[in-house]
Amino acid sequence: MGRWRDRGYKGYKGYGDDWDYYEPSPPKRVEGGIKTRSEWGEIGETWWSKRWIKVLESFSMGTRLTRGRSYARQGQVISIDVEAGIVKAEVQGSQAKPYNVKIRLEPLSDQDWEKVTEAMASQALFAAKLLAGEMPQNIEEAFASVNVSLFPTALKELNTECSCPDWANPCKHIAAVYYLLAERFDEDPFLIFKLRGRTKEQIIEVLRGKRAEALPGEHTLSTADAGSSDKEEELLALEEHRETFWQAGEALESFTVNLTTPKIDKAILKRLGNAPFSIGDTNVTFLLAKAYDMVDVAVSKKLAEGE
Repeated sequence: MGRWRDRGYKGYKGYGDDWDYYEPSPPKRVEGGIKTRSEWGEIGETWWSKRWIKVLESFSMGTRLTRGRSYARQGQVISIDVEAGIVKAEVQGSQAKPYNVKIRLEPLSDQDWEKVTEAMASQALFAAKLLAGEMPQNIEEAFASVNVSLFPTALKELNTECSCPDWANPCKHIAAVYYLLAERFDEDPFLIFKLRGRTKEQIIEVLRGKRAEALPGEHTLSTADAGSSDKEEELLALEEHRETFWQAGEALESFTVNLTTPKIDKAILKRLGNAPFSIGDTNVTFLLAKAYDMVDVAVSKKLAEGE
């Protein structure tokens, strides 16, 4: 069944010069297109990607999102690139040439970002999770506290373009990119911040700086300490330490360990990501994670015993 497409006349619409008739046709299949990992059901694994989808669905876009989800699952998206404040993508439709899609989300001002990062840094758990590559569950509170929003609050905040002839907003090509963005957010939550104008590196640098200002004694050495470190006893060759190599040195007596449950599980491993090498078919990071779990059990046992 064919459809009538409006060519943009904003006044009275009739079957005259302001309408074109066209016959819908299936999209051309893409070799090696970007597909969603989810083949059915919900798209998005983390709370923040699900939040993105929930926000979009709250704008009552109806079947347009459904058609876009089908495109995303079929692999019709050829490329997708997230830059500061804008997403650029190529989506293959029914024509020979792919359609160009642009999605813009207005970046926050420098003043707003200063307030937001101040709010983030004021809560140790926020900063710790972000530095570990995780999105805090209530991160939106940091934005709301300075009267701005991380996610769009209305459809009009999403400025979209597509080179296809469909005037609907969103068309299925834009909607397909929306869904793939959710899975990109799963992989890197900082991309949400990037759409609002700040990169991961910028945010982490600011958070580290603000945390260092708040706790200077824990992050810096005094000039006296730094100077004395240059006057440490001269290091001897390993051969000269053979007899005492396995003995505890005098400095060990002043070494203390504070056993506490970490606020973020395996924070360092999460920040580093997968190691560049494996043992057999197993990435070293996975093996280290198992070792962390064993240490965690042992420490928890000691804490329970009051040691």
